[in-house]
Amino acid sequence: MKKTVLHKAIALLGAITMLAGVAACGHSNNADESGNGLKKVTFMLSWAPDTNHIGVYVAKNKGYFKQVGLDVDIVAVAQAGAEQAVNNGQADFALSNLTNVGMYTTKGAKIKQVMQVQQKPSAIWCSLASNKAIKSPKDFDGKTFATFGSNESDAVIRRMIQTDGGKGTFDKVTVGTSTFQTLSSGKADFGGFYATWEGVQADMYDPKLNCFTEPDYGVPGNADTIGIITSNKTISSNPTLVRKFVQATKKGYEYAYSHPDDAAAILVKEAPDANLKLAFVKKSMKTIVNGRYWGDPTKIKDGSFVFGTNDTKGAQQYFDFLAKEDAYTDSHGKTVHTVPVAKNISTDEFLK
Repeated sequence: MKKTVLHKAIALLGAITMLAGVAACGHSNNADESGNGLKKVTFMLSWAPDTNHIGVYVAKNKGYFKQVGLDVDIVAVAQAGAEQAVNNGQADFALSNLTNVGMYTTKGAKIKQVMQVQQKPSAIWCSLASNKAIKSPKDFDGKTFATFGSNESDAVIRRMIQTDGGKGTFDKVTVGTSTFQTLSSGKADFGGFYATWEGVQADMYDPKLNCFTEPDYGVPGNADTIGIITSNKTISSNPTLVRKFVQATKKGYEYAYSHPDDAAAILVKEAPDANLKLAFVKKSMKTIVNGRYWGDPTKIKDGSFVFGTNDTKGAQQYFDFLAKEDAYTDSHGKTVHTVPVAKNISTDEFLK
């Protein structure tokens, strides 16, 4: 399943009650120090360890965090979601994306993206290749969508179907274990994935997929603005910490982009509980590099593009689309039409 949609659907369930407890529940690790004099910092995953997180693992393994005086603890995602944990001060930083930040700020969260790793969409919406009835998105009409219940994913699928000449009507079934299993069992006809992860998995290990991308079928902007987030409170109270973390993390991702095979080995070593296969992680990184998902290497090298820059233009186009599709709700679940402003929920000030 497309992971932004998956963890967002789970996490937003707790947003209403959790946001109300920000002041009461908040706890920051910023003032804590480990025995070696390094400042303790918590980074929260947004899902299971994968190549979206790889730069943080590289930065830890290579000693980039220690070089700036940080002792970074990489922790599993909280049940309420990484965004909520950062908002409440239970984690200092996390992996998320501007779409999620926009969703949460609409509900009252005070969080901001401080570095964007992924610069273009990697979402793919797929059926099993064995399902010969689906040849393009218009064939999703009347079929069953394997979903985790996100308004966002409904809006995307509807737009893709309609752009391809269909009506935009479909049934839905809630995914129980995995989208792959839901499709293989025949309980659903199509679902969402990432080209850089599940797409690689399907290619290497089956089942083979027949996939379509959002930009090809009328979805504007960049839905997958994956990057590093922190709280507004941390930015205002400890900008030096934010700068140190961002600079070291940026260095980790840049290393991974230039040395994908070595970075893949580091991720496998540093996240043993994930039981990742080295060949799989290497191919995922190769897909990222070949697809230039993290930016044009030539422009990064000559300085015309700063690695980690937030794509506020692409994000805003996507936000505007979601607003038109009534995908935004407040903390009470009521539809709101106030569109998040990408420039207000992101900053590039810590990249240099």
